Amino acid sequence: MRVVATGMLVVMAITYAIARSLQHLHPAWGFVRAFAEAAMVGGLADWFAVTALFRHPLGLPIPHTAIIPRNKDRIGDTLATFLRDNFLIPKVVARRMKRVDVAGAMGRFMSEPTGLNSRLREGVARLVANMLESLDQERLGGMVKQAVGQRLRDLDVAPLLGQALTAAIADGRHVPLIDGIVRWAAKTLEANEQLIRDMVHERAGSIMRWTGLDEKLANAIIDGLLKMLDQMAADPEHPLRMKAEEGLETLARDLQADAEMQARVARIKAEILDNPAMARWIEGLWEQARRGLLRLARNPDEAMAGRFGDFWKQVGHSLLTEPRLRMTINRFARRAAVGATASYGDGIVRLVSDTVRGWDAHTITGRLENAVGRDLQYIRVNGTLVGGLVGVTIHAIDVLL
Repeated sequence: MRVVATGMLVVMAITYAIARSLQHLHPAWGFVRAFAEAAMVGGLADWFAVTALFRHPLGLPIPHTAIIPRNKDRIGDTLATFLRDNFLIPKVVARRMKRVDVAGAMGRFMSEPTGLNSRLREGVARLVANMLESLDQERLGGMVKQAVGQRLRDLDVAPLLGQALTAAIADGRHVPLIDGIVRWAAKTLEANEQLIRDMVHERAGSIMRWTGLDEKLANAIIDGLLKMLDQMAADPEHPLRMKAEEGLETLARDLQADAEMQARVARIKAEILDNPAMARWIEGLWEQARRGLLRLARNPDEAMAGRFGDFWKQVGHSLLTEPRLRMTINRFARRAAVGATASYGDGIVRLVSDTVRGWDAHTITGRLENAVGRDLQYIRVNGTLVGGLVGVTIHAIDVLL
C-alpha cells in the first residue's frame, strides 16, 4: 500500500507536468492540471501527516513529528490505564464471567476423548513426562521423603487411633479382631503343648516327677486353657471377652485423653519413622508413584481406556448433567477470576506499562506501523484523490466566475 500511495503521488506529478505543458492547447488541460496539482498537495500533506506519526519526515527534526517514538511512555501508560479501567475491574470481570460456562467446557473436554481433546491431552501428557524426566530424581525423591516424613512427624496419631477404635467398637467391628485373637491363641497353644509340658516338668518337684503328677498337671493346664479359649470363641458374652472389650474401650479413651498414653504413642511413632526401613519404604512409594505417572504420561490413550479413563469420563458427564455441581464450579471460577483481578490487576497494568516503556523507539514504531500501516496508506490514497477533486472544483468555480 505504501508503493501504491507513493506511485499515485508520482503519477500525479507526471500528470501535472504534462498538463502544464499542454494547457495552452485546450482548456480541458486546465482541469487536468488543477486535479493533478491539488492531488499532489493532498497526497504530500497526508504523506507528511502519516510519516510524522512514526518518524521525522525526510529525517528533518520538525516540531511535533515522530509523535509515537517521542510519546511511547505516555502511550504505554494510557494503554495500561485503558486496560485497567475497561477490563481489569472486578465488577466487569464478574459480569463477563457470568456468561462463561467453565464447568460445561470442562465436562465436554473430559467426556469427549477424541479430536482436539485427544491432541490437547497428548500435548499435556508429553509436557508432564518431559518435566518428570528432567527433574533431579535423587534430589526430588529426597524432598518428597523429607516432606512425607515431616507430615507424619507432625501428625498426632494417638487421638486418631482412639477415634478409629471408638468408632469400630460402636459398630461392632472389633468383634472379628477378638475372634481372631482367640483363634490365634488356641493355635499357638496347640503348637506349643510340648513347651508347656517341659516347663511344668522342670518346675515340678522330684516327688511329682516320680509319681507322674507333673504330666497330669501339664495336661490339666493345657486342657483348661483350650477349654477356656473354646468357650470364649463360642460365647460372645464370655467374661474374658467382656474384659477384653473393656480393655479396648479404656485404650480408646486413653488414646484420646491421656497425655501419658499419647506421649507413649508419639515415642513409638518417632522410633518407627527413625528406622531406616521406614525411610526406604517412603522413598519406594515416591519412586513407584513417579513410574506410574511416567507410564500414564507416555501412553495417555491406554490410561484413558482403563478405569482412570472411565472415572475421567464419569466426572465429565456429571459436570454436564448435574446443575448444582455446574453452578458450584462456575461460581468458584467466577470468584477465582474476580479475586485474581483484584489481587493482580495492578500488577498486570504495571507489566503492560513497563513493557511498553522497555521497548526502544524503533520497536514500538515498527509494531504499530505493521498493525495500522495499511489503513494509514489508504489515507494517503484518499488524500490524493480528495485533493484532486477539490482542485478540480476550485478550478471550475474560477472558470465559471
